[in-house]
Amino acid sequence: MDIVNTIRQIILMAVPILLAVTFHELAHGYVAYKFGDHTAKDAGRLTLNPLKHLDPLGTLVFIVTRMIGWAKPVPVNPYNLRNPKRDMMWVSIAGPATNMALAVVSAILFKLMLTLPVTDPVLVKRIFLPLAMMLQLSVVLNIGLAVFNIIPIPPLDGSKILIGLLPTRQAIAYNRIEPYGFFILLALIFFRITDYLIFPIIIFLKNLLL
Repeated sequence: MDIVNTIRQIILMAVPILLAVTFHELAHGYVAYKFGDHTAKDAGRLTLNPLKHLDPLGTLVFIVTRMIGWAKPVPVNPYNLRNPKRDMMWVSIAGPATNMALAVVSAILFKLMLTLPVTDPVLVKRIFLPLAMMLQLSVVLNIGLAVFNIIPIPPLDGSKILIGLLPTRQAIAYNRIEPYGFFILLALIFFRITDYLIFPIIIFLKNLLL
């Protein structure tokens, strides 16, 4: 293993990861706040401070896979929402949608950088190339966070979106798997099932944008 290259990759990933998870969770909390739930605001989670949103295990998964991971879920009380089932669906969509928007913005900035007439080799090596690599990583990581989170397994956003779409009886039955959801996710990652389920989607969207 090339330790120096690994450390370099982690350093370059740091800012994109922090931005991705921060805006993902902030979007959840902000939309919930707009729909009447102040839980995230009262917990101090409507903030751009990334330390409030980082999940140690989710960040480690980001570093290992370089594509997927998760943040610390922002607290939302559905009973405070004006229409709990419908509004919770929109709260859940907000996070992945924000990440896709960040991926698009990062791709646009990356392509704009390629048009800059930069010829100074020192400037290229020390600023231009690292920034370009960070933007590329931002595209991949934001797509990864969005795609991973729409998997319909609790506690991921996709499960809450699906519950919002299902009839009430089926939604209640589906919600019963929530206590086992995290272990199901770990199994999907450990047995590399995610490699076949979502990595091709992430790579396709990355190539589409870049």
